Amino acid sequence: MTNYPVLLAGEWREADATGAFQAVDPCTGEPVDGSYPVSSRAEMEGAVAAAADAADALLDTDAGMRAAFLEAYADGIDANADEIAEQAHIETALPLSPRLRDVELPRTTGQLRQAATAAREGTWMEATIDTETNIRSRLGPLGGGVAVFGPNNFPLAFNGISGGDFAAAIAAGNPVIAKAHSSHPGTSRLLAEQARAAVEAVGLPPATVQMLYRLSHEDGAYLVSHPAIGATGYTGARSSGLTLKAAADGAGKPIYLELSSINPIFILPRALESGGEELVGEYVTSVLMGAGQFCTNPGITVVLASEASGRFIAGAASAFEEAEPGYLLGERVVSGLGESIEALVACGAELLTGGKPVEGEGFRFQNTLLRVSGSDFLQQPEALQREAFGNAGLIIEAADEGELIGISKVFEGNLTGCIYSDSEGGDEALYGPIARSLRRQVGRLLNDKMPTGVAVSPAMNHGGPFPATGHPGFTAVGIPGSIRRFAALECYDNVREDRLPVELRDRNPGGGLWRLLDGRWSGEDVS
Repeated sequence: MTNYPVLLAGEWREADATGAFQAVDPCTGEPVDGSYPVSSRAEMEGAVAAAADAADALLDTDAGMRAAFLEAYADGIDANADEIAEQAHIETALPLSPRLRDVELPRTTGQLRQAATAAREGTWMEATIDTETNIRSRLGPLGGGVAVFGPNNFPLAFNGISGGDFAAAIAAGNPVIAKAHSSHPGTSRLLAEQARAAVEAVGLPPATVQMLYRLSHEDGAYLVSHPAIGATGYTGARSSGLTLKAAADGAGKPIYLELSSINPIFILPRALESGGEELVGEYVTSVLMGAGQFCTNPGITVVLASEASGRFIAGAASAFEEAEPGYLLGERVVSGLGESIEALVACGAELLTGGKPVEGEGFRFQNTLLRVSGSDFLQQPEALQREAFGNAGLIIEAADEGELIGISKVFEGNLTGCIYSDSEGGDEALYGPIARSLRRQVGRLLNDKMPTGVAVSPAMNHGGPFPATGHPGFTAVGIPGSIRRFAALECYDNVREDRLPVELRDRNPGGGLWRLLDGRWSGEDVS
């Protein structure tokens, strides 16, 4: 069996390991060939020290080199797309096509190239010049490595060594220490090979990109709180994320979390009456897509009890039963989904269909639909908002409009919230108060469309109030917004012209950088 090395300071090195692990094929439950190391604390310390040196060296490189690296890296991924997508399919059981090869991989390279464009243009820095006081400021790099913990459900677009957090940190001028997810180490290794090649080709400091496969829980907490670390980006389970947050907060280190989200949907009465089978189809497709393993999967749907809601629920339950359950990412996802279903039933939710693991090889769970009354939900809103990560959905039936509005006021923070309403205006009286409540509780408010999927758009907010994320003011998707998480505000007071960063000098570099010059956005030189 091959024992794979770690990527440290620009080299593939035999690991200083405290243990080893293998990926598991979710379709069979059998290990995938190849052994990956659990790095020691000493090895992690070496990565942090190398990243600190790289952070200093990056100060002597211009943004164009970072942009060139991101573009070369994207080109390398594209050139090896078939191999990378195939490995991701083996390790996650996510569909090779269209999911991985035709959707997620192009999204990955697309956001790398968007980050390159933003790095080259520099407007994300928000360069600000006050000529009267001769005080100038900009956003700049953090001065240390950024640790990126990727999730299990997006092996390419959110991978610690290729995803949005990675691209944003590099664009901001920081080196990255990627912590690969144990579900897809081989995919991460193939991506790291392309990243290392791009670093060499462009001439960036060798430790600009490093990768460790696994750390102990204690060493993971130490990494995010390390004195020489700049910040951390984390996407994953709430419990693990909060453990890391406590460690980072205790050391005063920034950490940006994407945790859990149930993404509530309200289908208002007139929309429900007119939507019919089409609405059932949209709902079922959204909940079961990717076996429900999307961070924007609609976990809770709220309707007003009526003949129309009865037809909707019956249609959804029938479609759940007929659809073939997809593969889940691992054994822990199966057990976690089962635990959540049991907890929801214990709190009064009625199991309409599903509720058990699928017998046989591989990691699968029955498509599961539950129902609860609005009054029962309002008695235990926190417990009934428990995330059931996977192919499951809970439908709340409110008794009247007042209860419908009341339910909208008790949701925790979420990435998204959606309202379906009558296109002829028949639901307007209800839309206003429900939208007012949801707007405060979600990062992205949708109308008349399911939330599954996240567009890589400058206007996108893939964030939201806790527990969706650790801070409602930041997004993990959408450039340039996502870059600002991994930057420090630098202020220069009466600093001589030749000592200023080029973005803050009198002459506008390239003539195209937008700067806040004496209170107005301008692309001009300082006169």
